[in-house]
Amino acid sequence: MGRSRETYNKKEVRTKKEKKRKAKAQRREERKENAGKTSLDDMIAYVDENGNLSDTPPDPSEKTEVDPNDIDISIPKNEDLPEEELLRKGVVTFYNDDKGFGFIKDKQSNASVFFHVKNTKEPVKENNIVTFQTEKGPKGPVAIDVEVIR
Repeated sequence: MGRSRETYNKKEVRTKKEKKRKAKAQRREERKENAGKTSLDDMIAYVDENGNLSDTPPDPSEKTEVDPNDIDISIPKNEDLPEEELLRKGVVTFYNDDKGFGFIKDKQSNASVFFHVKNTKEPVKENNIVTFQTEKGPKGPVAIDVEVIR
């Protein structure tokens, strides 16, 4: 007679898998038994005036009427701003004279803004303090009308 081909470790693994399978089937059965019919009213949540979720619907007498025409849903255009707000100040953090571009660190928003030599009114160098305006470029904001502050 030969030895059993099944080692102790293989038996342990098989029994663990079997226990796991039985426990999973038992949990599934318990979920099916406890899962009562839930109605739509149980699933609905309401938002109160403070932004909190609640189960009770809001009181219709406390409802305030808002005219849809009073709601501004757009970003104000640059043309609407006064000239002082359009001009920004910043420091030239990087400038490549050979390729003719650089970056300005905006003092107001602390953002880095790209500029090209063709948008400068006079020659600039690194660490110059400049004034500029921004406009949308293909890859983000671009500085135009760059002037060195003396």
